[in-house]
Amino acid sequence: MTTLALHHVSIITADLQKSLPFYCEVFGLSQIPRPDFPVKGAWLACGSLQVHLVVYPEGTFRQRTTVDRNDWHFAFRTNDFEATLERLATLGFREDLPEDDPKHLLVSRTGLAGFPQLYLRDPDLNVVEINGAA
Repeated sequence: MTTLALHHVSIITADLQKSLPFYCEVFGLSQIPRPDFPVKGAWLACGSLQVHLVVYPEGTFRQRTTVDRNDWHFAFRTNDFEATLERLATLGFREDLPEDDPKHLLVSRTGLAGFPQLYLRDPDLNVVEINGAA
């Protein structure tokens, strides 16, 4: 049987000038070369995988301004959950902010998943998880 492995996650954005710095600064991703497609975007390295930002305003449909962990999302895994929380705090992200604040974090240090998880939103209101899965 053929083996599959995840290569990249593609995230649509209405404004690359907001999303690109967000993914680079918040998650420490670095931009990598991208072919000159007719649609604007950016490719980012994430370990051996990639995150692709694609400018497609018509596809950005989210309107909910609060974090909903049950909504579509993808997850980054960290080997130091508490250090990640501390880094996010230096960027202004906090659990105690109002739920509709763009830098509000939803944090679950223990739960059914068996590992700590946090959730936040990107500039296009997409939900992103960071977890401490083994």
